[in-house]
Amino acid sequence: MPGRRHPSAHPHPQTHRNELNDSHEPFSSSSSAPTSRTRSTRFIADPTPSGSHGPSFAPSPFTSPAVSSLAGTAGPSSSSLTFSPNSHPLPPSALYQRRASSGMSTSSNPPSLLRLPPSSPSSPHAARASLPKTPYPDPVPSESTPLLRGRDTARQSYFGSSAIGRALSRAGGRPRIPFARRDTGDYDELYEDEMIESGKGVRVWYDSFTSIDWVHDRVKETVRLRRLRHLRGVRGFLLNSWDRLQGWLVVTLIALTTALFAFAIVRTESLLFDLKSGYCARDWTLSQRFCCAPPPASHTPQPALLRAYNAVGLKGEEGEGEGCEGWRTWTEVVGAGSWAVEFVFYVIIALALASIASSMTVYLSASNAPWVNSHKDSHLDAYHHAAAGRRDSSNSSAEGAEEGAAKEAEQQEQRAKRKVMYFAAGSGIPEIKVILAGFVIRGYLGVWTLICKSVGLALAVASGLSLGKEGPMVQIAACVGNIVARFFRKFEANEGKRREVLSAACAAGVAVAFGAPIGGVLFSLEEVSTYFPPKVMWRSFFCATVAAAFLKFLDPFGTGKTVLFEVTYTQDWQFFELPFFLLIAVVGGVYGAYFSKLNIWWGKNVRMGTRMKEHPVVEVLLVTFLTVTLSFLNPFARMGGTEMVSTLLTQCNGTDSLEGLCVPRGHDPWPVIRMVAWAMLIKGALTIITFGIKLPAGIFVPTLGVGACFGRIVGMMVEHWSRQNPDHFLFASCRGKGDGCMLPAIYAMVGAASTLSGVTRMTVSLAVIVSELTGTLGYVVPTMLSILVAKTVADALEHKSIYDLVIEMNQLPFLDAKHDFKFGSACVLDANSKISVIRVDKEHTVDSLLTKLDALVRMGAADGGFPLITKEDGTPRLIGYIAANEIEHALHAVAHNSSANVRFRPTAGQSTRASLYTPSGSRPPSVHTPHHAEAAPAPADPYDFTPYVDQAPLIVQPASPLELVQDTFVKLGARQVFVVDQVGSFHGVIYRKRWIEFLGELEKAEGH
Repeated sequence: MPGRRHPSAHPHPQTHRNELNDSHEPFSSSSSAPTSRTRSTRFIADPTPSGSHGPSFAPSPFTSPAVSSLAGTAGPSSSSLTFSPNSHPLPPSALYQRRASSGMSTSSNPPSLLRLPPSSPSSPHAARASLPKTPYPDPVPSESTPLLRGRDTARQSYFGSSAIGRALSRAGGRPRIPFARRDTGDYDELYEDEMIESGKGVRVWYDSFTSIDWVHDRVKETVRLRRLRHLRGVRGFLLNSWDRLQGWLVVTLIALTTALFAFAIVRTESLLFDLKSGYCARDWTLSQRFCCAPPPASHTPQPALLRAYNAVGLKGEEGEGEGCEGWRTWTEVVGAGSWAVEFVFYVIIALALASIASSMTVYLSASNAPWVNSHKDSHLDAYHHAAAGRRDSSNSSAEGAEEGAAKEAEQQEQRAKRKVMYFAAGSGIPEIKVILAGFVIRGYLGVWTLICKSVGLALAVASGLSLGKEGPMVQIAACVGNIVARFFRKFEANEGKRREVLSAACAAGVAVAFGAPIGGVLFSLEEVSTYFPPKVMWRSFFCATVAAAFLKFLDPFGTGKTVLFEVTYTQDWQFFELPFFLLIAVVGGVYGAYFSKLNIWWGKNVRMGTRMKEHPVVEVLLVTFLTVTLSFLNPFARMGGTEMVSTLLTQCNGTDSLEGLCVPRGHDPWPVIRMVAWAMLIKGALTIITFGIKLPAGIFVPTLGVGACFGRIVGMMVEHWSRQNPDHFLFASCRGKGDGCMLPAIYAMVGAASTLSGVTRMTVSLAVIVSELTGTLGYVVPTMLSILVAKTVADALEHKSIYDLVIEMNQLPFLDAKHDFKFGSACVLDANSKISVIRVDKEHTVDSLLTKLDALVRMGAADGGFPLITKEDGTPRLIGYIAANEIEHALHAVAHNSSANVRFRPTAGQSTRASLYTPSGSRPPSVHTPHHAEAAPAPADPYDFTPYVDQAPLIVQPASPLELVQDTFVKLGARQVFVVDQVGSFHGVIYRKRWIEFLGELEKAEGH
């Protein structure tokens, strides 16, 4: 049966093609290629000359232009490979030799498999060193699969864009920017030998939409710390001190940068929002608040950044806009006093702002955009393409060809249906939860996403849509945290450590959004973080505190407040008000549950089930037009989200009417109540269809607005009742206190907290945020009671929050560590996955492993891998595991020899430091030698994949309780768990994604 290369390419017999194997049977392979090769001497590369990207090798004409051509001779009959040694002061690591000897680039970008003309003999690099050419004829270029072409994973992960990374470092030579990844090809480049000895093996950089290995990253951090702590003297003290300082320096930079972004977004949004009604005649860069504020008598010098936004001496009380000489409305500009002119300008500007924000989100932050994430799906498509090519070449009959074409068409249709993520859309909190739980989404926290999210958020909020900026601030802070962490190798090359930084960044995001640093820390702990040790909590608290303090110094609103709806109350609550608070809480819980249901229903059946799916920008324009039309005539609905919440939560002081909310004694409150009720209905209905459209949109402020409206209505009704019946026994405690006994604003605060708890299921963090907003603990009891009641009612109607429902709708793999699952009579084997395995006691070739890899991806298990088993007395025994990402990386190095044999244990006489297994199959004894005095390693064999093998996999028995499997995934952070019985017989593997699907099936069976 023909292989993946043309039969005339070389005279050796081709490998038999094998389909996916659900049993424990191995791949059958036959090849006359040599089964073992030796090298006479160890090869070491010369130092890199100036202007190159690292050591250069070229074993074949398939090397990229970045790799220099090296001379070498070998023939098809060669049975051994000979290397010419070069002098070098320090020996490279084993995997460095592996890449060097195989011709694989040691830089962060592996060479592309492109056919190039032979190098000129006069090339200055030709005589530097000699490498043998492959003993096999060159493969046919037209049939080389794109699967093994180099993926620009390295620089892409810094910026979320390989294009930006290359643009910033295209001057040639080593990257000249401090945050560009060093010329490393492996995730564990600095700790390869220690990771091999630890039994966890070597990992490569994680691909997008894969899970990280928490256990591996913890072992890697232990290795790094052990090596660092062994350093002595002044150098050791300085390096250890710098290592301890890095974490604090990172969170400080994150806090300051996040506060700057929040300040810029608030000022920009305020200016653009007021632009819909007019502009400041004396300085068009000022919003109405600063344009109409009376200048103070004196002012202190301000930094240049503040002067650029505040001008000079514009800090003062908030202006109402009426009678302001500096502010000109559009009706005054046009010279017509008709409300129709004002409405036209209002609609046109709102549509323009929303369209720009949506266009940036859809066209500039899409996951398939090359400047956002150029490699995310490319290698998966290459897998399918390569697999289709081999199936077509293997189907010699017409029927087989038709079957192959049908399968290829089906795969193309599936790839076409692959969901595109818009990284700047929504609040970002559901995706942040998934990322912090250990899932990788390349580009989601990159520079390009940060730019689109920040600019789009200011435009979207300014358009007047029913959305908020507080939720997206969490994603903006996470983007800042991810980018800052890339400056430091300690966090850059450890996904687990980087997630500690992201948890602290999320706390800073909530701190600048609500001016609540303690609430931010608790939000990160309660809502988004999966791994939150005490060290992370302390750093999160520090980060949130610095961010809130710096934002207060910047003074975005010119009032000394970090947030607009920061309020103070002068009257305590009365005990007779408690039943009304509980009534508000019940309504808030009901609203939260049904809001989540209706929003998800709208997203599935209308947004994704109609033609709106193909025209997301048109949907945004329709929702914007509906919003401005319904909100224009209602003063409360027309307000911005934060202004509306601030007005509803403000206490009446006798001097400010608060847009008519303060009704004097003896006046009828029902017109105001009807106006607030209409605003509540408009905001509630519009939020259902707005949350989820393709632009940055938060859910906090719209939900707070709806709850504050209802609470204010109840408070005004109770206040009116007390005025009409002052002698009623309920109001006995208010006798003789006049109008100061009751505050409807407190009811609004309780309503806002209850509704937000019903939607997001926040509890402790929300109570603390409310306490920090009010600046007192006097209202903690009613707030906590209302939050508890609202969450209880909402859980009874819908047990998942809006964030969990969005995760489920978007089919993101998230394992909820806080949920208690009822496993019933289910057993381990019910969640078991029967997958293809690799028999290490059989021969395998590059082509056969590539075929297995193709089959693995076709079945949707690209996040998985291959258990390594051997049969003893007919019993399959597990001896290790190699992930698909690692085996793909290893195959890349030997792609030019598709018929060459690949081994997962060394041949006799090979050093154990270059492999995981001795010839007998047992693990070699661990040898700990200082890295600076390490003995010269044995020659590395590029066809030996054992350094990538995890020889210490986590194992459960078929009779183990499912609670043990759940704890293994949740508490240990395992990527997969293997099922092995009491006698050591291998039964299968449970992948993290498969376990999540299994838990979903259990929930459906329970009727949830």
